[in-house]
Amino acid sequence: MDIASPEMVPEPEAVSVNIDEDLDLDAAVIVALGCNDKGVWGSCREALEAALARFRGEGIDILLQSSWWASQAWPDPSHPPFLNGVVIVRTAHDPHALMATLGRIEDMFRRRRSTANAPRTLDLDLIAYGREEGDCDGLILPHPRAANRLFVMGPIAEIAPEWRHPSSGARASALAGFATVGRDAHPLR
Repeated sequence: MDIASPEMVPEPEAVSVNIDEDLDLDAAVIVALGCNDKGVWGSCREALEAALARFRGEGIDILLQSSWWASQAWPDPSHPPFLNGVVIVRTAHDPHALMATLGRIEDMFRRRRSTANAPRTLDLDLIAYGREEGDCDGLILPHPRAANRLFVMGPIAEIAPEWRHPSSGARASALAGFATVGRDAHPLR
């Protein structure tokens, strides 16, 4: 399915922002979303919500969703500001299949990879896949730079403050406090 325009995307379903008491955070699959180029959408929020609406059709069920967080572009604050968030998902995809699926969704949203850190219509990153750790056949888990980014750790801490980083064991709430990249990141209410 080619998603070139907002008219071609179904309305997003409501997603939970309450912590599920039965959710096993050790098995959490966490995906980060970001946008600082609205492309054909009315806003970055519309683009991100349309991307989330695509997840179910790709075999990815959203269990928890953070607020959207705003921040300056990093490392070049002269680029348009970012809107970011995270979701905890359930999927039958293994890590590599999930990465391929996320890449396919980015392609549907006309993600272009020109230069490093260039503005993007959609950025989907696999932050953690349960307790998987290390180089998994070319896929580094957990995401090697996520723990130092407030625009990732802040949203995780918002929905799952007790989640522990697979490598360091530090809680999301602590990592959010120590993150040095994107210190201006804040939730939109």
